[in-house]
Amino acid sequence: MDARTNSTLFEKEAVSSAVIKLAIPTIISSLVMVIYNLADTYFVGLLDDPVQTAAVTLAAPALLAFNAINNLFGVGTSSAMSRLLGRGETEKVKDCSAFGFTCALFCAVLFFLLTWIFQTPLLRLLGADLEPSSHLHSAAMDNFSATAGYVKWAVSFGAVPSILNVVFAYLVRSEGNSLHASIGTMSGCILNMILDPIFILPFGLNMGAAGAGLATCLSNCAACLYFLVLLYVRRKQTCVCIDIRRFSIQKSIVLDVFGVGIPASIQNLLNVTGMTVFNNFASAYGSEVVAAMGIVQKIQMVPMQIALGAAQGIMPFVGYNYASGSRGRMKEAVMYLLKRAILLMLVVVAAGSLFSGRLIGLFIKNEAVISYGSRFLIGFLLALPFSCLDYTTVSVFQAIGAGKKSLLFAFLRKIILEIPALVLLNYLIPLYGMPFASMCAELILSMVAVRMLSQILRGQRADSDAAP
Repeated sequence: MDARTNSTLFEKEAVSSAVIKLAIPTIISSLVMVIYNLADTYFVGLLDDPVQTAAVTLAAPALLAFNAINNLFGVGTSSAMSRLLGRGETEKVKDCSAFGFTCALFCAVLFFLLTWIFQTPLLRLLGADLEPSSHLHSAAMDNFSATAGYVKWAVSFGAVPSILNVVFAYLVRSEGNSLHASIGTMSGCILNMILDPIFILPFGLNMGAAGAGLATCLSNCAACLYFLVLLYVRRKQTCVCIDIRRFSIQKSIVLDVFGVGIPASIQNLLNVTGMTVFNNFASAYGSEVVAAMGIVQKIQMVPMQIALGAAQGIMPFVGYNYASGSRGRMKEAVMYLLKRAILLMLVVVAAGSLFSGRLIGLFIKNEAVISYGSRFLIGFLLALPFSCLDYTTVSVFQAIGAGKKSLLFAFLRKIILEIPALVLLNYLIPLYGMPFASMCAELILSMVAVRMLSQILRGQRADSDAAP
């Protein structure tokens, strides 16, 4: 898709067609990512070795740190590029992409060096502590060794390819090349699922958790290779530039990228905080409740990723038309997506509530867990229609450069609404009130979203944080 085709997609193609072309590949990519995120845990779990499974679990927070960099330079740079394209500043688009890529590369290399040099303190921080005086010294050593093997490949050596893979996808998607962006990320996900059993299980290399880390690292390298080849082949047709020699610090670009990227990174950290608080509340009721909550969250992740993927897919279209002054096309795209996404979420709520017990039973056969999970799932699913509206609103804010508004939504969702609702509902309705905390928060937030989104779609001033 060359620059002229991109302009046609953004400016002249039927809005419904443009939304479908941008959103569907991103949705599919998001769903593949859901499966990919479960692959390591699933295949390591086949070893029936709690030590190996614990290694993957303990390393999860370190992997989440990647998202802070991804959001900072992926979301921030992509948003800035789409708006620059809308204003016709193609040379500045190249400067912007070179800035975002170079900064992401620098941070990824720095992340690798820090986690490699300070590996032992990192492992202890993650919970893989090794106490020589402990009577469980042998078990602790096994746990420490398994976690170290996974962290070595997935976190340290995997930092550069994992971060650049996601950033590449954002840069490519900023021009409207949603299909190529999705192919790149999905290729890495699919390869990872193929390599996992070969590297992890006894019939293959039998590396356990370390094999899962190595598979993740190699699959992300393959995805990066796809993007590098793509950008080289299309170097005369694309505005995406990853030439570090073009790196420059321009005030307007820095403000554009960080104005959206920093709030996106903070939003990710707040989501992690909210999940940690929720899990701590659930753990007070025992392992069966924790297991039920975990399964419910995985089930809810599927429709949630559909909503997120759709919202992120139209970001380039929204940013381009906002910057070019075509507010009518922007509004039509947002409303077209919202109507269909909310309708789909309502169907999911109805079907998921009706078959909640069977859905939980697909993951586990424990009757107590199924009983808990079937009740919890209804509360989680009821939040989806409101979440769909809220996610789309945040994506619109990010697309037009209103990073402060997206950050405000993150604070409202997790700190002001969801966590207090969790405490209150757990007090009023112990255990069974917790799953409805998200629905209460999203319901209130959706009221705010309707007001703020309608102001933007009516063409009122958006108070963009980006530089003019």
